Amino acid sequence: MRPIDRQAMVLLAVTLVADQVSKQLLLGFLLKAGAIVPVIGFFRLVIVWNRGISFGLLGGDQAVPPWVLSGVAIAVCIGLFVWLRRTDRPLTGWGIGLVMGGAIGNVIDRARWGAVFDFADFHIGRWHWPAFNVADAAIVVGVGLMLVDSLLVEKKQAP
Repeated sequence: MRPIDRQAMVLLAVTLVADQVSKQLLLGFLLKAGAIVPVIGFFRLVIVWNRGISFGLLGGDQAVPPWVLSGVAIAVCIGLFVWLRRTDRPLTGWGIGLVMGGAIGNVIDRARWGAVFDFADFHIGRWHWPAFNVADAAIVVGVGLMLVDSLLVEKKQAP
């Protein structure tokens, strides 16, 4: 196994474990402590069941079935794995590992609960960022790494 593949798989595993352990611990805590626990002025822990896609999109009364969203996530992971096997760029490999770990973490939630458990709620006054979890954060950071890496490649290739 190439070093880049090994690094991506380690990031995938660490992300997946951190995501699932945090969800299990925080769900248990929040069910006992209350559905909303203030931590500091702009951050609180909450119980949010996301039945939609990112940021709750398509999650209303007519939510897309969990198996459809899980199928799409698995297909994306397969595509990312193929990309990983073809890249020689560490930032892209790390990003792929983080995205795959986050996607698989959310697939596990959909299989267990029929929805993704989100718990981190940042807010300023009445404005709230959509609640998220470790898997979501890993996906955002992973996509960011891939974007930065693509910009670095473009910059090197420019005349």
